[in-house]
Amino acid sequence: MSELVTPVAPSIRFAGRRRRRPSAIVAAAFAVVAVIATCAVFGGSIAPHDPSAQDLLTGLSHPSGSHWLGTDDLGRDTFSRVIAGARTAVVGPLVIALGAMLIGNALGLLAGYRGGWTDALIMRGADLVYSLPALLVAIVVVGVLGGGYYRAVGLLVFLYAPFDTRIVRGATLEQRSLPYVEAARMIGLSSRRIMFLHIWPNVLPVAVANACLAFAFSLVSLSSLSFLGLGVGPGTADWGRMLAESRTLLFDNPAAALAPGIAIVVTAASVNVIGDWLFERLSDRGQIR
Repeated sequence: MSELVTPVAPSIRFAGRRRRRPSAIVAAAFAVVAVIATCAVFGGSIAPHDPSAQDLLTGLSHPSGSHWLGTDDLGRDTFSRVIAGARTAVVGPLVIALGAMLIGNALGLLAGYRGGWTDALIMRGADLVYSLPALLVAIVVVGVLGGGYYRAVGLLVFLYAPFDTRIVRGATLEQRSLPYVEAARMIGLSSRRIMFLHIWPNVLPVAVANACLAFAFSLVSLSSLSFLGLGVGPGTADWGRMLAESRTLLFDNPAAALAPGIAIVVTAASVNVIGDWLFERLSDRGQIR
């Protein structure tokens, strides 16, 4: 009679390490975000030239050893301006993503857990704002009232919050009927404690992934407003503004026009990849495979 041999399961500890190792694409996305964050914080110090300095004698020039991406029609170094432009490209979307996440998570938890009239009131308001085209509303409001970059950031926080509200509310409805919530109610925990200390950590993966997506959307939206002249002021080193100012230089110095556009696309894509990876990692918490 043959002997039955039971295969030995791999060590849970080493399996966990293999699961935590990010892929090459995720590692590249983290590297891109790290570089962009460094440029946003230390852009003025690490830029090889003054981003605002004009050299009319040099004027428009192609990439060279002294100007890696060439210069624009005012003689400003394109590479230095791309580095400095990371600040406005990152700070605004970060504020929008975090602000919309805080507002949307609070309203979504309240609507999903309370239900009834609270749910109906919050969700009808969220549906109303959700139905508005965010970028078009921002163009109209900022164009009429002015205020530029900072008014656009505040407005987009308000317009993007319903996305988080709807997603978190749906996740909260799924969690509300689970046994751990019933057990928390039975021992007399307050509704606020149950929502924010018990339910919210379990909907956090969805909230984080949606915040990364909101960052990417708001980066494109703010760059679009700057492209239209409704964001940062003229002459400011900003990727969207650089696209607008350099669009006529596409055939004279393609790098001046393409570099800020590539920076927008690569940054948005990298943050989205990181958001997907964080969702998978946070969703796998406590699971043994």
